[in-house]
Amino acid sequence: MTIPPSKTQLDFDRIAELSNDEWNHNNHYYSFLLKHIPPSIECDALEIGCGTGSFTRLLAQRFRRVLALDLSPHMIEIAKESSNQYRNIDFQVADVMTQQFRPGQFGCITSIATLHHLPFEPILFKMKNALKVDGTLLVLDLFKPESLADFSASLLAVPVNIILRLIKNGHIREPEALQAAWAEHLRTDIYPTLSQVRQACVILPKAQIKRHLLWRYSIVWKHKQNLLQ
Repeated sequence: MTIPPSKTQLDFDRIAELSNDEWNHNNHYYSFLLKHIPPSIECDALEIGCGTGSFTRLLAQRFRRVLALDLSPHMIEIAKESSNQYRNIDFQVADVMTQQFRPGQFGCITSIATLHHLPFEPILFKMKNALKVDGTLLVLDLFKPESLADFSASLLAVPVNIILRLIKNGHIREPEALQAAWAEHLRTDIYPTLSQVRQACVILPKAQIKRHLLWRYSIVWKHKQNLLQ
């Protein structure tokens, strides 16, 4: 079941008003994602679910232009206000599933903590078609534990999370209002298992799928020219 875009938009409009720039489980993996992208490349990038634009700004330092989409008008408003110095970012309030992209339009397509809100196989297919040959697809998202290894990693992540929050943010808990906003969103959030992710990724030959410690997984795929793809 996919949560209606209207519900996701309302949730993240609320979260946007309370958001901060502290360390979190997503930006912890930014360096991992960036190491798969060349330092500078003369083509366009697409970010699906850009939020307040923290990763978008990093992409803008490497690509000619970045198209950054998000359902939440408040997220996009904050992203624009925080990115005035980046003239090569085009922030848009949009549902990616209704957007039309040219085949091979982008040299890089990224999505962080967003694909679980979308129909998984259709969005992977859409991303693949919009990616140019030799381009890179990068996904970081949440998953539902299903194996002993998954549950073991989730348990280990609890003390690691506490330690990192203390070191990076100086506290363990987020403000109560932000906790409440996230709790409301998580009440209806649905995540795929890693088995489901791997099954869907058969359309991405040789995609690298990795389980990460802090309740995240990643997909890294290089679009190589292949008659079988």
